[in-house]
Parts: sequence; structure tokens; C-alpha cells
Amino acid sequence: MDNSRIRWWVLSSSLMVLAHAVISFTLPESTGLKAFGNILQSALLLAATLAMWENARVSRANVRAFWWMMTAGCGLWFAAQLLWTYRDMFLRQELLDPYLGDVWFFLHVVPMIAALGLQPHLPHGHRPLRLGYLEFVLLMLWWVYLYLFFVVPWQYVSYSSELYGYSYNILDVAEKLVFVVGVGILWVKVRGPWKRIYAHLFGAFFLYMLSSQLINWELDVGHYYTGGRFDVPLVASMAWFVILALWARGAPQSAEAEVKGAARHEIWPSRLAMIAILSIPGLALWALYGSSAPEKVRDYRVLVSLGAMFVLGAIVFLKQYLLDRELLALLHASEESVENLKSLQKQLVHSEKMAALGQLVAGAAHEINNPLTAVLGYSEMLAAQEDAPAEARGLAGKIHSQGRRIKTLVSDLLSFAKQSPAEKMRLDINSIVTKAVQLRELNLGGNIRIDLKTEGGLPIVRGDANQILQVCFHIVGNAMDALQEAGGGVLLVRTKREGPNVVLEFADTGPGLAEPSRIFDPFYSTKALGKGTGLGLSACYGIVQEHGGQIFAWNRPEGGATFRVELPIAQTEPAVVAAR
Repeated sequence: MDNSRIRWWVLSSSLMVLAHAVISFTLPESTGLKAFGNILQSALLLAATLAMWENARVSRANVRAFWWMMTAGCGLWFAAQLLWTYRDMFLRQELLDPYLGDVWFFLHVVPMIAALGLQPHLPHGHRPLRLGYLEFVLLMLWWVYLYLFFVVPWQYVSYSSELYGYSYNILDVAEKLVFVVGVGILWVKVRGPWKRIYAHLFGAFFLYMLSSQLINWELDVGHYYTGGRFDVPLVASMAWFVILALWARGAPQSAEAEVKGAARHEIWPSRLAMIAILSIPGLALWALYGSSAPEKVRDYRVLVSLGAMFVLGAIVFLKQYLLDRELLALLHASEESVENLKSLQKQLVHSEKMAALGQLVAGAAHEINNPLTAVLGYSEMLAAQEDAPAEARGLAGKIHSQGRRIKTLVSDLLSFAKQSPAEKMRLDINSIVTKAVQLRELNLGGNIRIDLKTEGGLPIVRGDANQILQVCFHIVGNAMDALQEAGGGVLLVRTKREGPNVVLEFADTGPGLAEPSRIFDPFYSTKALGKGTGLGLSACYGIVQEHGGQIFAWNRPEGGATFRVELPIAQTEPAVVAAR
């Protein structure tokens, strides 16, 4: 709500309080004055309830729960005021103890105490709301128990108007003091916008506590009537609650680091609940051995205490069960985080090892290329000389053959080291995979079959076509070698979309991987000497990482190995499209 509307409500509320003060001090007691006072108080309480309900509707998390509790408190207060108005205006009964509506005036403070226990100034998720609600139920039932223990006996068990009024006033003061002390502590400890909210709440409720005690004192001496001068501070406190709710609607809903020692102060609602539980046996013992009340009152209090211990004990059991579930969930989340950290650490170590080894390999490969070019050239020239002896030409041919083999190894080393710059463009993965399979099918054995399943309408990825083709070609080639060793089998090649990635899967029915965890390590190979350098899959790993993707390998439970390549979908360029 903007400042102008807040100022308008402040001015309107102030004028209503001022008008009530003038009327109450100038007019004598009358039916009209009582009607004016009851209507004004009911209207202010209804406005406060609706304003706090609106705050709850537009808020989130523990802030929403706070305003729901405050709405419940003001709603009970409004209901009690309506009951008072009905008795005062329609039944025209004398305002004597005991009064049936006293329980509503007493209980309306309990949701407000529970609202403080939710501590809405803390960041979202700082405390589980379910536990906060259980603490609210515990405190609510505890205050009900206190009312049944101290006040109700003198109303229904052993009637005494004097003891009823005395017990009610003492318990009412204790309840309101708990709220005032709680909100005062939060006012001192909290910084930021919630400090002002707590300050206004402290002021409004402190004024309400003083005015209610003044009214109770006037009721005892028989001088009170609704709408009189003793209602002026009460009406002012109600108007303050309305202004507080309206002003807080524009306050921030989150409060990062607004409180000192949050971890130390957040447990006080739980401690209050513990004190409440432990106080019940003590009060039962006092009723049996320390109280001078009649025997039937003592018996009643013991029975009420036993019932309260049973009900509150069940709630404590439920709270412990929910707390255990929260702790187990946190434990599982911690274990999962540790596993993820270990996996990330392995990837980082592998990446660092690949980067350092790549730099070393790149330098060595360049140094080898220069003399290797001369060796290949001279050996080819020597083999081409017709006047050279046949034995010399044969040796020259062998030198040239071995030199070309070295050149292939150097080419693999440079590819592993990623010295060739990638020319990335928009690619159709299905066409690249199909091309790799077609090339490998040219020398396919009779007992080996490639089953290609491509998903239509795959999104475009961005990358280097030759490098992605190299990855597919190498993985398919490794699978065919494994199937050939096993005497045949099937290689399933499949493309699909999963979330933000295009996925390539290569699953064979071969013997599987000897060490899946080492399959992407440089120079690791299970092939016979001379048939592999151990750099092919390492190069594939580097290419996929350079394209922002991931590559995995594992053994299938039914036999064989699976390679999975994930490549991110190409992002659109909305700015360029919009410019057109």
C-alpha cells in the first residue's frame, strides 16, 4: 500500500479515536453511547482482521503463516467483541463474573503468541513450518489447559465469582505479558523493516494490555460501561492494529540477515513448548498437595492435568516423528551431496590431467612432425629409385610404412591435445550419426549388425561436424572390434532428446568394458600391441567436453557396453530474430 493511502488511514483512525474521546468525556452513560462504542470497536476489529487476512493472502512461506496467525487472533477478538455487543445491547445483562465470552477474550492472544514463534523475519526455509505449527498447537492447548485448570473450576465445579475474577485476571495478565516480552525481544534483536513492524506491534499490544487491565479493574468496582472514557485507550489500540496491518502490506516479505544470533534465538518457541509440557505434572502435584481448594476442585484439576498430558504427549510424539523424518531427509541429502562432490572431484582431476597431458603431447607432437616429414620424404625418394638395390628399396618401403604409422600416431596426439580449432555451426545429429554408421558398415563382418534408431524432429545442436563425426566413428569402431572378438553381435545406435540435451547412445552385446572408470584415461587400451594407441576415447572425451556436453560409459547388466553422449541443444538468438 502506498504512503498516501497509509496516511489517509492513519488520519481517519486518529479522527475516530479523537471523536470517541470527545463523545465519551462529554456524554453521560446511555444506550446510544453504548451502541456507538460497540459498533466502533467491532468495526475496527473487523478492519484489522481483514487487513491481516489480505497480508496473509499476498505473502509467502513463514510470513504468510505469521499473518494467518495474526488474522486468527484478531478474528477471535472480533468474535468475542460481537458476543459482548450482543450481551450488552440485546440481552442487556449485567456485566458480572463469570462471563461466557471471557474464554474468547482470553484465547485470542494465543495465535498471536504462536505467530511470534514462527519468526517471519528469518529467511524463507530457515525453520520447517510444520514444526512451527505443532508448536502453535502445543501452546494453544497449554493455554486452554491453564484456563481449564485455574478459571473453569470456579465457574462450573465450585462456583465463586470472586475467585473466578481473580484467577481470570491473573492468567490474562500472564498471557499478555508473555506476548509483550516476546515481541519486545524481537523488536530489540531484529534489524530492517521487521523491526518497525515489531515496534508497532509492541506499542499497539502494550496499550491494549494496559487498557484491558484498566477495564477489568473498573468492572470489579462497577464503574465501567461500553463507550465510556475507559474505552479510549482500548479504541486507540484497535486503531493501531489496523494501521500496523495496512503499513506492513508494503513491507518486504524476506529479510536476509536481519537478526543477530538467529541460530541462538530461533529455538525459543521449542523451549516454551517444552516448559509448557513439563509444567503440567508440576501443576497436578500442586493441586494434590499444595492447594487449599475444595476436594472436588482438586480432583477436577488432576483429571484435567492427566488429559492434557495424554493429548500434549501425543503431539510431542508426532513432532518427534516429523523431526526424525526431517533429519533422515537431511542425512540422505548430505550423502547424495558427498557422492556428487566425489564425482565432481574425479571429473576435475581427470580434466586437469587431460589439460596438462595435452600441453605436453602437443609440444612433443610438433617436435616429432618436423623430422618425421623428412624421414617420409627421403624414404619415399629412396624407394622410387630404380637403380637402387632391391633390398634397399624394400627397407626404404618399410621405413616409409613405419613412418606413416608414426604420423597417424602424431595425428591422434594432436587431436587428443585439441590443437585443431573447432569450427562450430548448427548441426543435425541424425545425419552425422547416420553417416558414421554408413562408413563403418562398409567393412562390416557377417555376424555383426548395426541397428540404427533415430528420433525424428531432433533439435539442432551447435558444434564442429568433423569432430562430432570423429566421436561417433570412433565409438562405433570400438564396438565393432569388441563384437568381432565376441564372434558377432548387435550394436544399437539411438538418438533422442532428454530435457535440454540431445542424447546419443551406443549399446553393444559384446564382452563389455574391463575397467569402465578408466576408459577415458589417456594411453589406456585393452587392444593388442600395435592395434591402438589408447588416445581415441580420450580425444572423444575432450571433444565432447569442448562442446559443453558429457560422455559416459558403463557395462550393461545383460552384457555388453553402453556409451552415452549428451550434447546441449543450440540456443536460439531472439535478439537477431527480433531485429529482422
